[in-house]
Amino acid sequence: MTYRVQKRHYKGDIRPDVFISLVNKYTIDNISFKFISQIFKYIIKIFVLVMNTRLALLLSVGILLSKSTAIAQTMINIETNRTALILETDADSALIFTHFGPRLSHTGDYQQIRGLDKFKPGNDDLYNKREAYTSAGSLTLLEPALSVTHANGDKSVVLHYVSHTVQKIDDNRTLTTIHLEDSRYHLQVALYYQSYYQEDVIEQWTAISHREKGNIVLNKYASASLTLPGKNFYLKSHHSGWGREMASEEEPLTHGIKTLDAKLGTRTNLLQSSSFMVSLNQPATEDAGEVIAGTLAWTGNFRIDFETFDEYYLRVTAGINNFASNYILAPGTPFVTPKFIFTYSNQGKGAASQHLQRWARNYQLADGKGERSTLLNNWETTYFDFDDAKLNALIQDTKKLGVDVFLLDDGWFGNKYPRNNANGGLGDWQPNKQKLPNGLVSLARNATANGVKFGIWIEPEMVNPRSELYEKHPDWVVREPGRKEYYMRNQLVLDLANPAVQDFIFNTVDGLFNEIPGLAFIKWDCNSLIYNAHSPYLDNQDHFYVAYVQGWYNILERLRRKHPLTPMMLCAGGGSRVDYGALQYFTEFWPSDNTNAFDRIFIQWEYSYYFPAIALDNHVTDMGKQPIKFRTDVAMMGKLGFDVRVNELAPQDLLFAQQAVTCYNSIKDIIWHGEQYRLQDPYKEKVTSMAYVNSHQDEAIVFNYYVASTYTTTIGLPIKMKGLAPDKQYKIEEINVYPGTKSTIDSTKTYSGDFLMNIGFNPEVSARRTSVVLRVTAI
Repeated sequence: MTYRVQKRHYKGDIRPDVFISLVNKYTIDNISFKFISQIFKYIIKIFVLVMNTRLALLLSVGILLSKSTAIAQTMINIETNRTALILETDADSALIFTHFGPRLSHTGDYQQIRGLDKFKPGNDDLYNKREAYTSAGSLTLLEPALSVTHANGDKSVVLHYVSHTVQKIDDNRTLTTIHLEDSRYHLQVALYYQSYYQEDVIEQWTAISHREKGNIVLNKYASASLTLPGKNFYLKSHHSGWGREMASEEEPLTHGIKTLDAKLGTRTNLLQSSSFMVSLNQPATEDAGEVIAGTLAWTGNFRIDFETFDEYYLRVTAGINNFASNYILAPGTPFVTPKFIFTYSNQGKGAASQHLQRWARNYQLADGKGERSTLLNNWETTYFDFDDAKLNALIQDTKKLGVDVFLLDDGWFGNKYPRNNANGGLGDWQPNKQKLPNGLVSLARNATANGVKFGIWIEPEMVNPRSELYEKHPDWVVREPGRKEYYMRNQLVLDLANPAVQDFIFNTVDGLFNEIPGLAFIKWDCNSLIYNAHSPYLDNQDHFYVAYVQGWYNILERLRRKHPLTPMMLCAGGGSRVDYGALQYFTEFWPSDNTNAFDRIFIQWEYSYYFPAIALDNHVTDMGKQPIKFRTDVAMMGKLGFDVRVNELAPQDLLFAQQAVTCYNSIKDIIWHGEQYRLQDPYKEKVTSMAYVNSHQDEAIVFNYYVASTYTTTIGLPIKMKGLAPDKQYKIEEINVYPGTKSTIDSTKTYSGDFLMNIGFNPEVSARRTSVVLRVTAI
């Protein structure tokens, strides 16, 4: 193609901007050097004809002809002790994801990273910048983090970097805020990155606002979008069902999008977990390989997309599920997304787990650095069939067992519709006068008189159709008008988007504190999903799923302001409600209704990838045929509880249970607050092992279980320990031994930490010694 330039005579003003734009256009279009030379000669002629103050500008044109103007780039470093997340602007002022991985010794080296990527899209490649927060409607054609319909109906968003601030919260935490804007539509996006230096964890969330003349619609509004480079990617995710929570699978991420999501409204982890791990380049092991661990702090519908692109990249986009949730946003009112929590490890999955567990104990879990109460629950002992006499006998059993709390479960309420089964009474939170003629206060006082505390079960978000609450307030119930009601466990969900419902639930729970002197524990259940989602309160049903969770958080905020220290268990038909959005209000959670100790080994193993042991409630029950020692040892890997008929235990079993509580009280601090190490995988080995090591590395508790389902020899290889000090000497003793049996472990021998971590120790677990608990103590 030939380009011609007409000669023009200028009087006074040379118009250098015309030439600058022309040259920029042509240099971008790769015009031949011959043509550039012709333009340059033309400029020289003008120079000779006109000697004026435009001289300097014309000189700059010569520079532009040889090289495009360099635009100053902004680099943003978000660092922890071992990790760095690096963002920088490009020539278009877009914010680009440069690096997430090991922290480099020299900060200046980060500037070299982007230049090493030589991939350049050709004519037929997608235009894919590695933007820090991708927006739809312009050049991004892959899955976006943000999609908007403007007040005029336009759907394009182009975000440019405006500014950023860095706030040092304390010696460990730093908050980096980055401001982006679509200047055409006055749409602002603030990206927040809060880093935890010692824990190597980063939280990311987003605030979206605008100054348009009318409302806009947020069609998608993710919390975070990470772009990860690598040759291959492997996703570890978890699928669930009632009684089979946290089943794990690991798979390569191939072309297309892999999505983890929930549209259930409540119990949103019932089918899939919002926690995951991604290995980079090759599957990470427990102690080797690069891995990203992430989890979303949101107790409602979630969506996490994993999309590979350009052969060497993976984009992870996480946030609220936009299913049926277009969100109308008024001018000047920011929408703030939930936090996405993530960490990086180049030392395998074990280190990534420890990062999250440490962060949770120190910052997110309610009273994460505090204590927990052991308890006896009446559910599997009595179910709905109890009265004052039975419960007072169980309070005596609580004292006899030696645990801290007696927990009264479902069935204590309802009068017009007595709660004698799951068909009625839910929502009527008054003590049943037939079962409990003296009320709850009498039970609580009896517990105090016996030296134990009193706790209670509630499910305040739900209602039975057979209840006074349903009869009085049908407008408080989530249900589609004009359609048949569909029940799960014979119940419906209350509309937490309604402030009146929020007040009712708050007053119900707060009233229990007034009614029960010294209320010491609350088990908060949630057994129904949301079917036929419709809020009688809301005008815009697209807001329902978000408003429901926000309403629940509002209730919990109010309760925690008034009752900040009371332990509360998060329960939801098993482990269906396990996320850090909820766990900022709860001290612990119920992992599964499946309390079969053999199955629990696998369930608790998978939860340990993301949650600390102090958060897991584990009860000894009659489910399964394992010996009581095996069941108790498994339950000790967390917060110990019992759900057994104490009065029916054989004398030796009762003696063991009492001794086990005493033993547990002597080691629980290490389990709750120590570093957790997965030593031997139950999926791959016939003996599995889990260890907890205290911060001084002078004491560890190691749990070992026989999990073989087929015949195996009784002699196994030693298990290598982790987390000990190599130069310290340790002795090993078996604890929690069943009465009348003798340990085979020689507690007089000593071993160096170096030996135990590189050679190992054989706990001598077998089909006849199915569970062995070891205490490792530095001399």
